[in-house]
Amino acid sequence: MNSFNEDRNIRVYLPKSYPRGEVRYPVLYMHDGQNVFRDADAIGGISLSLEDYLEKKDLEVIVVSIDQNSEERVNEYCPWINGKYSEKILGYQCNLGGKGPKYVDFIIDELKPFIDNKYRTIEDRTSIGGISLGGLISIYAACRYPQIFKKVIAISPAFWRNQEEIEELIKNSDLSPIESVYLDWGDKEGKDERINRVFSDSNKAVFEILKAKNTNVKGKIINGGEHSYEFFKERVPEIFTFLQNS
Repeated sequence: MNSFNEDRNIRVYLPKSYPRGEVRYPVLYMHDGQNVFRDADAIGGISLSLEDYLEKKDLEVIVVSIDQNSEERVNEYCPWINGKYSEKILGYQCNLGGKGPKYVDFIIDELKPFIDNKYRTIEDRTSIGGISLGGLISIYAACRYPQIFKKVIAISPAFWRNQEEIEELIKNSDLSPIESVYLDWGDKEGKDERINRVFSDSNKAVFEILKAKNTNVKGKIINGGEHSYEFFKERVPEIFTFLQNS
């Protein structure tokens, strides 16, 4: 990663049909790479189990996951220094964040060209998705590069870290090239009812702005949904149904 002058592990899933022909495939980029494919690799021991799901459904998509740097995760997945809205949830001022632009530049300038060169991809059928802060950085990336990321997935996104800035960016971005956006959040994301409400309000605000910019935006509240992979992984079938049909 020239953006950060470091190495980073990249995990790539190739569909079962990949070795058998010359077909090209759409690509989905995801963050928090350790937690995407296998429980054995996951931080905390629970992943999205995407490898099992993709194998079982025999889906024809390449998935590229970027491992997180756990010490820099908030800095890399937040495009801006955490703002005032974040204090409502944290209860204190936080000066983390601001490296998101460099992280997205890595995907655009280094990783995507490498993947497109190494594998049989459909270069103009590229999606991006993530969970929590991964949802925030995915929406940010789509706003900056709507001509690249045609479909966007944000699961329980932590917009609250950069609430003011992400709202303003969406309002001022041309999102017409984006084909579809999937956004969801649980009603039990926080430790108490106040945080649940603030988290939900954050997502509702972003959803309404996105909906005003692009008609093909799906927003869903998960009843009883908590901020953990036990709940995140349950949304995998709906996410890929959305990607295939939207």
